Amino acid sequence: MTETSTLEVRASHLLVGTQGEAEQCRKEILEGKTFAEVAKAVSKCPSGAQGGDLGFFTRGRMVPQFDKVAFELPVGELSEPVQTQFGWHILTVTETK
Repeated sequence: MTETSTLEVRASHLLVGTQGEAEQCRKEILEGKTFAEVAKAVSKCPSGAQGGDLGFFTRGRMVPQFDKVAFELPVGELSEPVQTQFGWHILTVTETK
């Protein structure tokens, strides 16, 4: 097996309905609110109740646009807004293994 096929990331995300909402959430996090605090307040995903934590997952487990960002984003960085069929996401990768 190649290293990329066994790589797992642990990510958190929040899901909102518009790009503007996603950009506002990103701004609030960059200005000092915690990711979990914002996710709990606004995320439309059930993971919002856990501060957006999705746990560990491997490539191919999430929709392609989300997957691409999750596996390219450095640990601790905040993504730009990402659009999927579910809405607009902001992601952060918290661990890799």
